[in-house]
Amino acid sequence: MAVSATVVVAGAGLAGLAAAWELSRAGANVALLDAERRPGGMVVTERPGGPGEKDGFVVEGGPDGFLAAEPDIQELARDAGIGGRLVDQLASGSSLWTGRRLEPLAEGQAAALLGIQIPSDVGAQLAAPLQFGFRSFATGMLDLVEALVARLAPVFRPAQGVTGLAPATRGWRLSLNGGSTVEAEAVILALPAWAAARLVTGAGVPAARHLDDVIYYPSTTVSLAYRSDQFAAAPAGTGFVSAAEWGESGAAVRACSYSWLKYPGRAPPGHALIRAFVGPVDGDPAAAAHAELAGILGIRGSPLWSRAFTWPRGLPRYKPGHAGHVAAVRERLTRLAPLAIAGAGFDGAGVSACVKSGREAARQVLRRVGA
Repeated sequence: MAVSATVVVAGAGLAGLAAAWELSRAGANVALLDAERRPGGMVVTERPGGPGEKDGFVVEGGPDGFLAAEPDIQELARDAGIGGRLVDQLASGSSLWTGRRLEPLAEGQAAALLGIQIPSDVGAQLAAPLQFGFRSFATGMLDLVEALVARLAPVFRPAQGVTGLAPATRGWRLSLNGGSTVEAEAVILALPAWAAARLVTGAGVPAARHLDDVIYYPSTTVSLAYRSDQFAAAPAGTGFVSAAEWGESGAAVRACSYSWLKYPGRAPPGHALIRAFVGPVDGDPAAAAHAELAGILGIRGSPLWSRAFTWPRGLPRYKPGHAGHVAAVRERLTRLAPLAIAGAGFDGAGVSACVKSGREAARQVLRRVGA
C-alpha cells in the first residue's frame, strides 16, 4: 500500500536526523526511514546504569566527540534543547608510540597521522590555543541522537529500508523492503555512498555511479576498564597514536584514547577506561589490545571487562576528484524533482560535518518545495 509525505529522509544516522529535524521545524510533512531498528548510525553509547562491574562507565562504540571549533553539531544540540549537556575535553596533548617509548606530539598532529581530515575553515581556528580541543556530551554522543529521536518519534519508521527510487507524478516513488512504497514530493538520501550511488543511478543519473568510488575502511574499537591502581603511573594527555607500519609489525593497536581522562564522567572514581583502535588481528581484538597496552602503559593484571565494536564499513576515504563527482551529481539533481544527498560519504566523515550536510540538504529541499 502506498502512503505519501512531503519529504522522505532515507537514513537515520546523524545526517538524516539533522535533515529531518530541520524539515520538521519548518513545518514540512516528513517521513524518516531507516533500514535498521536503531537510529544513530555509527553513534553508539553504552552506559550501564544498574549495579555491577560496568556501572558508572560511559562506553562509546563510534565517535566519542567532535572538534570544539566546529559549530554545526553544537548549534543543533542547542536547538534540540540539550546545549547544557555539552562538555569540554579535560586533558590536552597526545603522544606517539615509537615502539619503544611515548613521545609528545604537537597539537593536531595525531589527527594528521590517523588520516583525519580537518576542514579548512576549522583549521585556521585551531591555531588559537583556547579553541583547540574536542567536546562531547555529558553521558555520551547518544545524548544528541536521543534528543532528536524523542522529537521525531511520530515520523520515524524503523526497519524500512529503501530498495528503489523512481520518478512519480509529483516527485518520487520509493520502494521499501517488504514490498511497500512511499510517494513524496522530495527525497533526501542520507545513506552511505554505495547505497545512494545505486539509488540515484537507477533514478536516471548515470554520473552517480562515481559516488561508489568512496572506500569504506573497516574499523574496530575496544574499550577496556581497569582499576586506577593497575597503572604503574597515570598516563599523560588524551591518548597516543602508533608509529607502527601496519601489516608488517604485527602490532594491533593503531591508536589509544584515555577516555576517563579525556571527558568527564566516563568512569567511576578509582577506575580507568581506555579505548583502543585496533587493526586486523587473529583472534580476540580485546585480548590483543590489552596485551599491547599493558606493555606500553604499564598496566598490571587483566581488565575488569572489555567491549569490542566492529564496523565492517566504518571510515569513508575519498579518492582524488571526489568533490568534483559530488558537485556534478548535485548539479544534475537540480534538473529533477527535489532530490538531495547528504552524509559522511559526500561531505566529510566527522559528526559535525554530517550534521551540517544533513541540515543543508534539508534547506535546499525546502527552497525547492516552497515550504
